[in-house]
Amino acid sequence: MQLVVARIGRAHGIKGEVTVEVRTDEPELRLGPGAVLGTEPAAAGPLTIATGRVHSGRLLLRFEGVSDRGGAEALRNILLIAEIDPEELPEDPEEFYDHQLMDLDVVLADGTEVGRITEITHLPSQDLFIVERPDGSEVMIPFVEEIVTEIDLEEQRAVIDPPPGLIDELPETDRPEKSNQPENSDQPDKGDA
Repeated sequence: MQLVVARIGRAHGIKGEVTVEVRTDEPELRLGPGAVLGTEPAAAGPLTIATGRVHSGRLLLRFEGVSDRGGAEALRNILLIAEIDPEELPEDPEEFYDHQLMDLDVVLADGTEVGRITEITHLPSQDLFIVERPDGSEVMIPFVEEIVTEIDLEEQRAVIDPPPGLIDELPETDRPEKSNQPENSDQPDKGDA
């Protein structure tokens, strides 16, 4: 099975290095020197990692056959894909590969159906589940433990406890009242003095 492990960013320096947006929790295993990775688009690869290092908190890679800035720039935005055993699981039981989460049913703690995970978006601050609701609309659910309380792979479901307004609009009575007074005003309302 194929797993996207990184996206190539911009060129770094003049010796063929590129910045990499890591999309795996195991970069030392998947992105080490000698690793041969498929690419998307496929015509750009396969690529073999020659060297890797961390610079200012970013992973920099250089690939065999790419020795200058021009070659590195040509790789920008290419996805790096590792071939993994479908039975392989992350070491931490609280971590999951995207393929394990795709198509899980999303339900509330009381069993109410919310929808099905159709996509996972990886953002710098957190991951998002894109959930298709039964009516065809989509809702984004942050993949954080305060909201996603349980992942049950045997039952093929993700249990969520969303805050008000995340999956449904707030009723008018539950919406915060708008104040005519500026938020940072230290002045009391007229008549309160």
